[in-house]
Amino acid sequence: MPHTPVDTNGEFDPTVSCRGWCARCAREHSLPVGPARGPALALLERMEREGRVDFEAPEPDPRFSVGYLDGEARGQMFGVLVARDKAGATVALKAFSGQYNSAWEVEGWAPPLLDTARFRRDTFEAEQRIKAMGREIAGIPAGSPSRDLLIYRRKAASRTLMQEIHAMYRLPNFRGETVPLPLAVHGDGGVPTGTGDCCAPKLLGLAAAQGLAPLGLAEFYFGRTNRSGTREHGRFYPSCLDKCARILGHMLCGLEDA
Repeated sequence: MPHTPVDTNGEFDPTVSCRGWCARCAREHSLPVGPARGPALALLERMEREGRVDFEAPEPDPRFSVGYLDGEARGQMFGVLVARDKAGATVALKAFSGQYNSAWEVEGWAPPLLDTARFRRDTFEAEQRIKAMGREIAGIPAGSPSRDLLIYRRKAASRTLMQEIHAMYRLPNFRGETVPLPLAVHGDGGVPTGTGDCCAPKLLGLAAAQGLAPLGLAEFYFGRTNRSGTREHGRFYPSCLDKCARILGHMLCGLEDA
């Protein structure tokens, strides 16, 4: 695939990678692209060259082929964070957004911000009930009062489950504080599905956990153009506003002193 490593649409400041309003400091915290663009471009080129993301595995796993990103998955965001460790050495971390072909974790990549074993254990029964209600709804004639009631109950159950899932996420910052996702969210309105699963939160969470001081972060899109046409292979993009910006104020807090 051809790639264009620099966005040319003029839709964002190419020097700023991620940002968010911090209620504690009453100001916006941000992180530049800085030295991360080169390593991110190198990661992009390695994925194109090797055709997979499980670089650490002795044998490629078909689940982790980049071919997955050309199909119905329609691409995915990837990111690299460059940081300084306590000894003064420079290190690079990498992450993919969400899950990769249904896998939460791939060796060598930043893990999610929740305990996946607990997630699977604590959500299984609720998910099965919601799916069962969906099947029941499909068998009831449209316009039936009983169908409308069941639809309402399924929405309520889904909303409750999502609140429980959000509470499982633990978001650290560079002041040594860690809070559940709902307490880190800035602004009014519900928390969008997928908040906390993007590259920037994963990378910042791992950096904070390892006592690293971030110097720069860069994210690029790899794979088939998304349905809305807003993401194209090889282009670099800043962290999203609808999800990331609402939690990154908390996660970046204290970075100035790290």
